[in-house]
Amino acid sequence: MAEGIKVIRELLNSDFRLDKLFASETIFDISKDQFVLTEERDLKKISFLKTPQTALGLFKIPQQNLGVLEDLTVALDGVRDPGNLGTIIRLCDWFGVKNLVCSTDTVDCFNPKVIQSTMGSITRVNVVYKNLSEFLQSQDIVSYGTFMDGENVYQKRLQQKSVLVLGNEANGINPEIENLISEKISIPQFGKSQETESLNVATATAIFLSEFRRN
Repeated sequence: MAEGIKVIRELLNSDFRLDKLFASETIFDISKDQFVLTEERDLKKISFLKTPQTALGLFKIPQQNLGVLEDLTVALDGVRDPGNLGTIIRLCDWFGVKNLVCSTDTVDCFNPKVIQSTMGSITRVNVVYKNLSEFLQSQDIVSYGTFMDGENVYQKRLQQKSVLVLGNEANGINPEIENLISEKISIPQFGKSQETESLNVATATAIFLSEFRRN
């Protein structure tokens, strides 16, 4: 499910296949059998948003497969918040990361809140769900794990052909996955109080991806 003109237009211009479009007016150039003229009061009843949009689209969930990794790949271990996942997908799109590998307990990338947060970037990032342990063991490239006690990312020479692993919002990367990590990296804390426990996982992703591309 996608809501709003911008997100729907992005999906229509991609390989995603439209099933039905519900809208209060004819906005998009689609076939008549796919369009359902819907009053705004009815759109509010089926919307997942606090402020409903004027259009809502239902799209077929695509089959996404992971090919050979030739550049930086992001992997998520148990990220649960839809907003965080949506933002991370947008960040992958911004920094040119084509593949995002999610553990099976990561929130569904086709959750309506995730789709909304991606603002269309879901069409340009290949998101796949795998057993993360098996995935890391199958890759013959360096894997970087994000930890509080890792090496300073600003002083680290980072390999572009690699996997960047980020963990759960509350617990970080689980011990099983930690044992498979090649190198641990971290974002140094500059605040004098040193009392902030950690960064939001999406915020941390932005910093790490920026450093990878700067290298």
